[in-house]
Amino acid sequence: MTAPLHHPLDHVAWTSLTGPHAGLAVGSGRARRYHPELSPFAALAPGGDPGAWDDLRALVAAGETVVLFGDTPRTGSLPAGWEVVAEGAGVQMTATDGLVGAGDAEVLVLGDADVPEMLDLVARTEPGPFTARTPALGTYRGIRHGGRLVAMAGERMHPAGWTEISAVCTDPELRGRGLAARVVLAVVLGVRARGETPLLHAAASNVGGIRLYGALGFTQRCEMVFSALRAGPAPGSRSPRPSAPASTPAAPGG
Repeated sequence: MTAPLHHPLDHVAWTSLTGPHAGLAVGSGRARRYHPELSPFAALAPGGDPGAWDDLRALVAAGETVVLFGDTPRTGSLPAGWEVVAEGAGVQMTATDGLVGAGDAEVLVLGDADVPEMLDLVARTEPGPFTARTPALGTYRGIRHGGRLVAMAGERMHPAGWTEISAVCTDPELRGRGLAARVVLAVVLGVRARGETPLLHAAASNVGGIRLYGALGFTQRCEMVFSALRAGPAPGSRSPRPSAPASTPAAPGG
């Protein structure tokens, strides 16, 4: 019997980590993850093989947290050795054919020198997981006001033919001025220039963001669950001393 075909966005992290971002991935077999310095996202191979959890556990240090999209079992059915740190509902949205993006002279490509300000903006707005190395996943763009970075968005996961827009954030003091829309449209233009289709993820509770994305030309493709999971001690090892709880990651999109 032929296995059912899956849309590449049904398992977006897996198709990214085994596709265009394979060079940024750690692991083999039935589990992959981004290098920890880049992103906390990980994925299990489609198909529901219970052994995939063993493969993932081999990639995650005790006490470390990874984030999975969509295919994570609820707390009561998690394999032994994993603890749910956070779990939430989200939506996946894709760009309609009419959304082509827009150039904007004030939207700048951000580079290594901008990372400290990017981290500061993320810390104040919490658009989702972001580290100093996250910009290596794709192109990030931003707007400056008075020389200060006040809005940004960039590219994160990259299934073949698709690019995820993420880290959409605006300085709280300047919200309501359309800055988020401008940086998103600039990122969309860059994605379209490569012949790819933009997608994004947002927490279901982010009603304002979902409304904005819909107005720009994104449409909801599906609902999904994202889960932050912390690995316990490796089998056969001594239990470590209790540590402070890991911080709860924000929603996976922005």
